[in-house]
Amino acid sequence: MQEKIVFGSGCFWCTEAVFQRLKGISSVISGYAGGHTDHPSYYGVAMGGTGHAEVIEVTFDPAIVSLDTLFAVFFATHDPTTLNRQGADVGEAYRSTILTTTDAQQEAAVAY
Repeated sequence: MQEKIVFGSGCFWCTEAVFQRLKGISSVISGYAGGHTDHPSYYGVAMGGTGHAEVIEVTFDPAIVSLDTLFAVFFATHDPTTLNRQGADVGEAYRSTILTTTDAQQEAAVAY
């Protein structure tokens, strides 16, 4: 059975490219989360003020790729201690976040 989890770790195109390479991932979709603007646009988010972060929604098969593996990749591919910045990308849209879709994912994320 497929599950979904959402990661924000900087530029969504860069993050998308990393997760698409993992075995057990069936879909990676770029988008925005955590803001206060309905229907945010790329330009609006990039300019700031929408409250949104660039994120990816990862659909995966937990029988093939574990949450621990996803978390390991997430934390290895960005620095979650740099507030609102990943590499050359600066602004609230580039903050680090994990948005879970199940209670078990939430517990695993906190434990990790």
